[in-house]
Amino acid sequence: MSADPPPPTAPIDPAVRRRGVALLAGIAAVWLALDLVTKIAAVATLEGQRPVTVIDGFFYLTLLRNPGAAWSMATGYTWVLTIVAVVVVGVIIRIARRLASTGWAIGLGLVLGGALGNLVDRFFRAPGPMRGHVVDMLAFFSPDGSVFPVFNIADTGIVCGGILLVLMAVRGIEIDGSRERG
Repeated sequence: MSADPPPPTAPIDPAVRRRGVALLAGIAAVWLALDLVTKIAAVATLEGQRPVTVIDGFFYLTLLRNPGAAWSMATGYTWVLTIVAVVVVGVIIRIARRLASTGWAIGLGLVLGGALGNLVDRFFRAPGPMRGHVVDMLAFFSPDGSVFPVFNIADTGIVCGGILLVLMAVRGIEIDGSRERG
């Protein structure tokens, strides 16, 4: 008993692919701009200030320059985080040519915009290129990050985009918009 070979996948309509890539690029650009604007505003208004209580005991605005990842993990390995982010950006750009799914375009756009936002900090903020500290300003539960990490808009895009991509994969939706047969 041999299994039938899977049916060939239909080529992606170039117009659908262009729309997917445009959606990915548009979301990434908007998310990157939103991240940069909020970081500029945070540095301009929160530098040297006490944390601002937005909702007491729940949400604060504070300025933290993070040399690592969440909860400052991997401090001292900023250059590794930079390389990982560059690879993520490269992979997203490379696979975008197969993109024909709106969900994947949105998820990849959020991840790309977030990765680029944090890369800007890693390349252009002190202490120097590939070692720059990421500006974080959003804090839940504690203003110092002791309960939950202080984060930024870029981090939000990476996490939300990642969750969407996992949901797409779990639902069996491929990047080209086809459904996984199981």
